Amino acid sequence: MKGLDNEFINICKEIDSEIKNDKEWSLIESCNMFQTEHYCGGYDATEEAFCFSYYDVDGNEFWFQLNLVDIKKILSGDILSVEILNAQKI
Repeated sequence: MKGLDNEFINICKEIDSEIKNDKEWSLIESCNMFQTEHYCGGYDATEEAFCFSYYDVDGNEFWFQLNLVDIKKILSGDILSVEILNAQKI
């Protein structure tokens, strides 16, 4: 589990501000639409979710994904952490 930080919450705010549904996100899917210091990701139409890589301070990569409902729950404070997978162990 990884607690959510302001860096990722700002990405969620950007996603929410677009006011798009899954079909609309599918039309512009991109694996690197959102890039910050520790996060890189975007919408994946096959998964119907936003898929992200998170890079910790040592450069280790972790993966996680969230759907649009999850994004809303993060912004409302109902979700405070996400399950992450170590990319090197998959």
